[in-house]
Amino acid sequence: MEKSPDAFRTISEVAEDLDLPQHVLRFWETRFTQIKPMKRGGGRRYYRPQDVELIKGIRHMLYDQGYTIKGVQKLLRENGNQFLVAIGNGDVAAVEAIAQRKQTEATPMTQAAQPRLDEEMVVGEPRAKPSRRFFGLGKADDEGPVQPGSGKLSRDNRALLQEALFDLLECKRLLDQVR
Repeated sequence: MEKSPDAFRTISEVAEDLDLPQHVLRFWETRFTQIKPMKRGGGRRYYRPQDVELIKGIRHMLYDQGYTIKGVQKLLRENGNQFLVAIGNGDVAAVEAIAQRKQTEATPMTQAAQPRLDEEMVVGEPRAKPSRRFFGLGKADDEGPVQPGSGKLSRDNRALLQEALFDLLECKRLLDQVR
């Protein structure tokens, strides 16, 4: 039976899919703080879809492009996770868009162009825009607004709920360790 694209993956599944030994994945967790699999009782790792995509990008840069670990860490620090995810997926347009956005952000804004904080703090919505790290960079057809009463969640809301669930599960794990 095939897992859903949003399903968590065990370390053995990720290792097999990406043709990597499991010990390399464990080592990379120590070198790349962005890789944070959820750990259940007994230390069993469950990788989120965004972790797998990031690992794919890291693997590509280290093995295919010849970067060092420090070089990939610098890329992550300067360009963010989405940059490596796009590279790992071979999405050249997304890589260029991220590089262009980074260059645009580097130029200082005029007073009129700077966002106002009160506009960003709308009640009932997150201050930060929901990230695309769960579902890649592009928009899918079912990602637009959802009609009230349809019983569906938009992908952005689903991503926010999923992120909250991950945080709660991690809190539960920490509490279980203390008991």
